[in-house]
Amino acid sequence: MTTVLILGSGPNVLDARAWPRARFDHILAINNAFAVRPDWDSLIHPEDFDPDRLPQHLEAGQSIVTAADYVPAQNAYGGFVYAGGTMAFTAGYWALAHHRPTCLAFMGCDMTYPPGGETHFYGTGAADPLRDDITLQSLEAKSARLEILAAKQGCAAVNLSQDDSRLVFPRGDAFTLGDKAPRRFDDAAVRAALQREETLGYLAPSGRYWEALDRFDPAALADLDALWLAAAGSSRDT
Repeated sequence: MTTVLILGSGPNVLDARAWPRARFDHILAINNAFAVRPDWDSLIHPEDFDPDRLPQHLEAGQSIVTAADYVPAQNAYGGFVYAGGTMAFTAGYWALAHHRPTCLAFMGCDMTYPPGGETHFYGTGAADPLRDDITLQSLEAKSARLEILAAKQGCAAVNLSQDDSRLVFPRGDAFTLGDKAPRRFDDAAVRAALQREETLGYLAPSGRYWEALDRFDPAALADLDALWLAAAGSSRDT
């Protein structure tokens, strides 16, 4: 059992401060979430992240994951256009590629934002997943795709949050992750989605898909999202 805990910046991520470190083999923080607890292993951030907001000192064993690391990893799982251009999904695919985990546990990655009040654990911030972006027409479909591709390599995806969420993963808690097994999905439904991706051929090897938007049909991507949601709907617990 190899469990990777992925920490986002949702307000409830602060609950993770109390979780025993022994429950997790690797803690991957997204952007500012490295401030949640000091014993993180990796910090992943986009190219435009303010360098002044990065930690000033790394402890032994800690590392920074940049685009040079995560772009090839996400390309190995089909690329940003299909996987979704937000860091929660990028973190998941990087962890799948580099750690081959048996469980991906997400906390603070619900991608729901109230109209007022605190949107992030540090106060208010930009709701990046809600930007106008053709790869994020359905956050639910992108999370379904991540869970299904993780399951294909024997990894369960679990949402440790108990709040409203755009993630479609099963819910869990930090103390029973050893009991989690990947859900099973209908092979034909998964093949249909993967074949549609291959037919579309929407690749952006640099990761900068926004520089070639005229190549990608939003309606075709919406149809693809529907296929992934249908595949997720075919799931059954092991």
